[in-house]
Amino acid sequence: MALKIDRQHLELIKAYGEESYPDECCGFLLGRNVNGDKVVVATLPALNARESAEKYHRFLITPQAYLECQKYAKQKNLDIIGFYHSHPNAEARPSAYDVEHGWPWYSYIIVSIKNSKASDVTSWTLEDDRSKFKQEKIIVVNE
Repeated sequence: MALKIDRQHLELIKAYGEESYPDECCGFLLGRNVNGDKVVVATLPALNARESAEKYHRFLITPQAYLECQKYAKQKNLDIIGFYHSHPNAEARPSAYDVEHGWPWYSYIIVSIKNSKASDVTSWTLEDDRSKFKQEKIIVVNE
């Protein structure tokens, strides 16, 4: 299994991470499951609703934002296939907090933002038993 994403969407995620720095950004990955791979068709930024003092290392997508995105995806004949967020001044690896709050199957793109610039980008899926994330291959299409 891999996550296939257009270069344009990857660049939008990185730009949103840089714009949100030093706070975490967050958003949705919309697309389809095609022959076992998740194919990103669109990205949709979300407001980080975490309290101000925590935004530098935590993000929160409200249930209302999730429902609105789900409705939008359905109108476009897409599914929510994952989420993205940034790690300001940290590695593009899931934190213990990410493991505690993640959902199996979904893809989680993490972009590392260091000194206001996007660097590494990784994708992860949570094991079904919720014990840990495993790295997911990212295939950039339309380069």
